[in-house]
Amino acid sequence: MDNEEKSLNFIEQIVEKDLAEGVNDGRIQTRFPPEPNGYLHIGHVKAICMDFGIAEKYHGVCNLRFDDTNPAKEDTEYVETIERDIAWLGFKWGKIFYASDYFQQLYDLAIRFIKAGKAYVDEQTAEQIAEQKGTPTEPGVASPFRDRPIEENLQLFEAMQRGEIEEGKMVLRAKIDMANPNMHFRDPIMYRIITSHPHHRTGRKWNVYPMYDFAHGQSDYFEGVTHSICTLEFEVHRPLYDYFIDQFSGPNFCGLSPYGPDYRPKQREFNRLNITYTVMSKRKMLQLVQEGLVAGWDDPRMPTVCGLRRRGYTPQAIRSFMDKIGYTKVEGMIDQGLLEHVIREDLKETAPRVCAIFDPVKLIITNYEGEGETLIAENIDGHEELGTREMKFGRELWIERGDFLEEADNKFYRLSPGGREVRLKSSYIIQATGCEKDTNGNITTVYATYDPNSKSGTEGGNRKTKATINWVECNSALDAEVRLYDRLFAVENPAAEEGDFRDLLNPESLIVKNIKIEGSLRSELHAPILKDGIEQENHYQLLKQGYFVVDPDTTADKLILNRTCSLKDNYLK
Repeated sequence: MDNEEKSLNFIEQIVEKDLAEGVNDGRIQTRFPPEPNGYLHIGHVKAICMDFGIAEKYHGVCNLRFDDTNPAKEDTEYVETIERDIAWLGFKWGKIFYASDYFQQLYDLAIRFIKAGKAYVDEQTAEQIAEQKGTPTEPGVASPFRDRPIEENLQLFEAMQRGEIEEGKMVLRAKIDMANPNMHFRDPIMYRIITSHPHHRTGRKWNVYPMYDFAHGQSDYFEGVTHSICTLEFEVHRPLYDYFIDQFSGPNFCGLSPYGPDYRPKQREFNRLNITYTVMSKRKMLQLVQEGLVAGWDDPRMPTVCGLRRRGYTPQAIRSFMDKIGYTKVEGMIDQGLLEHVIREDLKETAPRVCAIFDPVKLIITNYEGEGETLIAENIDGHEELGTREMKFGRELWIERGDFLEEADNKFYRLSPGGREVRLKSSYIIQATGCEKDTNGNITTVYATYDPNSKSGTEGGNRKTKATINWVECNSALDAEVRLYDRLFAVENPAAEEGDFRDLLNPESLIVKNIKIEGSLRSELHAPILKDGIEQENHYQLLKQGYFVVDPDTTADKLILNRTCSLKDNYLK
């Protein structure tokens, strides 16, 4: 295996130790097991990078397994978006599995559990069961149904599966230890009845569905997973994970595993990802979508993968972010500024520069004659290898209103009457001569003259000025809409605040402006932008404004750009 210069994280240390000791015959197999009940968010990406990254680094395989054990919340739409997001991030799975692939095997195992006297059907309500669980310092109270006869348990469980028992009336519980200090061992629920919703794959075939703690470890076992890597909230579940494996592994498993009698998966946990100024709760994100507080799961303010993609984040930047924050056993909060920093570092080397005018006022060059000309500008200054673009130049231009002052002091270096020279980006040097106003005193037109011998890139174009301003030629300019996105919440940690989290939304998280932009982006009006596809997004730096990406809402008649981030980077400060 290749040795990385950076130090190994603790999961990698575990893997390398297992390889050195020949555990599981030196085989490395991981899995990413999302529940298809929503869209992936950046917290999931941390797990994706770990699961797929371990497999890539140690020449193993990572499978994708959908944990589809709750038909009330799951849908094929989520399956498709999860596959698409993982592919967009640049990862490849070995095979696709579903927990529902194992429904029959899991049901048969539950029957064996009952026959061994290790499971019973409980008729108490969910509230009663929760109340009888006890506390971490006080033992629980046994269910009155805990010692019902094995044959009766079998009959009831089979009746549950046949659909003869109403949803919510009965559950199957493992009979373990109601006094165990680990609350998860206090007769955990193995199966519950769900008859109100058909399953997205199996339809109405099943009326009982396994709980996560029962299904997950066994699914790992069936597939041959060697390292079952998950986040820290599952650390307290690990003893139960091992307990079920112990009950069914080896001779008791009756040869269900093709990986030998000594094989068993091992669960390991790392810290979750929490980022400032957003929420990672799927429930809260669903509220935002359903109540129209955001424009959908792919709203660029959302921490979903599709939202980040629409915002303009690249797979490379997101994976770089994961590398920087690392994997530990300590929970913490990551500054969103770091995420913004990594996308700036990525785009500043790759995003072509274009001029865009956000608050336009017309500039007329009074001594310019002719129909206009085509200038050549580098896509990124100083990087000829990244190509050039054509900029139309003529007598009438759009410039930023703030780049002209009718009366200015000596600290203002941009356009103002009085002989001050200013360079138009990648073109000529001009001097303002005056302006025109409307009846309200607002400037409508600025007048200037230009030096025809000062063209950028020519011998006369080397003359220095104290200011350079952006412009676009009026006749060739495109009208465009820009969506200026900011942080979704106005507080750093909305999850820690009291009250309704929706009251903490940032009222200025989206500002929409209509601008003038270079005609070189006209081709974007015909580009094949796929809203839900994995086409390469087109990124630009709008000079002096920030980094932007073409939005899928763009049509043949309207260019729409989303701001990924501003130019200013405060993170390192």
